[in-house]
Amino acid sequence: MITDGIEDEEKWLAEGIAGLQQNAFYMHRSLDSNNLRDALKYSAQMLSELRTSRLSPHKYYDLYMRAFDELRKLEMFFKEETKRGCSIIDLYELVQHAGNILPRLYLLCTVGSVYIKSKEAPAKDVLKDLVEMCRGVQHPVRGLFLRSYLSQVSRDKLPDIGSEYEGDADTVTDAVEFVLQNFTEMNKLWVRMQHQLRPAIGLSGLQGPAREKEKREKERSELRDLVGKNLHVLSQIEGIDLDMYKDTVLPRVLEQVVNCKDELAQYYLMDCIIQVFPDEYHLQTLEMLLGACPQLQPTVDIKTVLSQLMERLSNYAASSAEVLPEFLQVEAFSKLSNAIGKVIEAQVDMPVVGSISLYVSLLTFTLRVHPDRLDYVDQVLGACVKKLSGKAKIEDSKATKQIVALLSAPLEKYNDIGIALKLSNYPRVMDHLDNGTNKVMAVVIIQSIMKNTSCISTADKVEALFELIKGLIKDLDGTPVDELDEEDFKEEQNSVGRLIHMFYNDDPEEMLKIISVVRKHILTGGPTRLAFTVPPLIFSALKLVRRLQGQDGDVIGEDMPATPKKIFQLLHQTIEALLSVPAPELALRLYLQCAEAANDCDLELVAYEFFTQAFILYEEEIADSKAQVTAIHLIIGTLQRMNIFGVENRDTLTHKATGYSAKLLKKPDQCKAVYACSHLFWADDQDGIKDGERYLYFFEKGNPQITSSVIQGLIELITTEMQSDNSTPDPSADAFFATTLRYIEFQKQKGGVMGEKYEAIKV
Repeated sequence: MITDGIEDEEKWLAEGIAGLQQNAFYMHRSLDSNNLRDALKYSAQMLSELRTSRLSPHKYYDLYMRAFDELRKLEMFFKEETKRGCSIIDLYELVQHAGNILPRLYLLCTVGSVYIKSKEAPAKDVLKDLVEMCRGVQHPVRGLFLRSYLSQVSRDKLPDIGSEYEGDADTVTDAVEFVLQNFTEMNKLWVRMQHQLRPAIGLSGLQGPAREKEKREKERSELRDLVGKNLHVLSQIEGIDLDMYKDTVLPRVLEQVVNCKDELAQYYLMDCIIQVFPDEYHLQTLEMLLGACPQLQPTVDIKTVLSQLMERLSNYAASSAEVLPEFLQVEAFSKLSNAIGKVIEAQVDMPVVGSISLYVSLLTFTLRVHPDRLDYVDQVLGACVKKLSGKAKIEDSKATKQIVALLSAPLEKYNDIGIALKLSNYPRVMDHLDNGTNKVMAVVIIQSIMKNTSCISTADKVEALFELIKGLIKDLDGTPVDELDEEDFKEEQNSVGRLIHMFYNDDPEEMLKIISVVRKHILTGGPTRLAFTVPPLIFSALKLVRRLQGQDGDVIGEDMPATPKKIFQLLHQTIEALLSVPAPELALRLYLQCAEAANDCDLELVAYEFFTQAFILYEEEIADSKAQVTAIHLIIGTLQRMNIFGVENRDTLTHKATGYSAKLLKKPDQCKAVYACSHLFWADDQDGIKDGERYLYFFEKGNPQITSSVIQGLIELITTEMQSDNSTPDPSADAFFATTLRYIEFQKQKGGVMGEKYEAIKV
């Protein structure tokens, strides 16, 4: 069983540690007694424990670290020996007599470290000898750890600029050559690990090929840092300038990366190159670095590598404005764009989401480095359109998420929808979204406009914007609205309504064109959307009407100047469309709003026409009794505020309102409506038509038809009716009548002019 295999490995590790500790004990005792030969013998036996092939890399690392600690102590002893007069050259020769090659090379590297430090021989000669000798171990795991040890003990002894080991014979070139050679050999060993055979641990001692491969890949991944440390060492060498990096280091490293033809190694090493070397070096060697990308294995996640490269370059550009000319000088955008095109072309099996994510990274780079170059931004979007052309609408959630990110980037960068509207390929990218995501993107665009309070000021921009958000304006796929989620639909349409209020231009002519464009689009959206989109359009148009107050003119042709009459005609046609919803109550309210606006513009016939349409709607479309009550009070209230009508038109409308009030279903509703209509029959020349619902109101205001005798007769009539045997007691009516009588008494006691008027009334 697998558990048994793990226990076996633990047992092998414990045995190895025990053997190592035992020999280390004897080595320490020999060191304490200055017995060099015994110390070398026991150290070789201790290091022989590293010859095992039974441990996984993780367990082998545990054993190696214990040996490493002991070797550091041995190195200190060798240093002391040289101080006491022991020849380091003899010591270098002596350790090569160890029986097994692995212990021999570990000891050789340890002595070699002391040899370089003694400066008795040029550092480059010792380093070259060590790196060549290590070829003797070709087992992948053992070889990797051996070369890792060599790298560790030599990293502070490289002949770098300013180093104590730099001399006439030792140059930076020698240090670079040593590290590159060690890196090359380590990478070969690392790649060869995938073909390494180890005792299988699994059910009945056997594992399937897939499980075995997966396990080997995991083990290789655990050891990747051993290889990557060489690149880190290279990046720390002070003497590597741009020319050396460009002519020697990068070509050699890329050659090894490309030639190893291993997916894991190529991805990791490309990532290492990008992370460890300076940004300015990447910028100046961009063409060479990008040239290697299409040569990588098709399965390499090159999109992540390129994305990280572009992110680093973006951060570099953002760090200082002084470096931006360098990007233009090396034509960074052009090179990155071409490289991405070649990678996508070379990796024919790359999923759509991978291609789009590359364009997202390129667009992010462009917006950060070249925000003023809209042609670059549009070029990226165009490349994305080209990749998506010929394909069905994208329905993969990851791909659509990337497209939304691509389209959102310009909005977030510029905070101005006007700039996005200048990008010719922007709507073409949106066309490849599935209908659901298209709506999501449209909402994102609207939210961006609202957040930045962007004012859309021309009809052309409005036209382009509605092309972008057409997923909210009309059904793109014929899906009936009633199949959509009601709450989502309402929120979407409300956002469109809010958007309409963001359209404005000081020029009335242009504003009228904007209104006409909006009207054209929203009328194609079907009846269900009109209830949400028509009202904001109407009120936007009424704002324009009030700006044009006082102008007049007949509607002759489309090219005539914007006049209130022309706009009212447009509004009349627009409100009529609401009847297809049907939404008669909403249409009636809008007719009354237009009538009031026409009143302010002194357009009597236009106002009369809107009232006529309101009455037709009331009579033919509004059947619900509660809706009728609300509607008739709206009509009465609006009519009361009108001051433009002549006597004939006013009487016609007033009598119609009174007639409809008297026909309401419930008596209380009839009474309230008729009370309200009473104000329509009498107007005070000074104050206009007054509010109020009672006879006392008209009596106090001096209406000649309401005298004290009329009030007296009304009081007596009500008293008689309330005392009648046939009347049903109504506490609320009794209370109201009693309050009214107290009010009359109060006015009589108050005295003055009003008191004299009430004096004749007996209660």
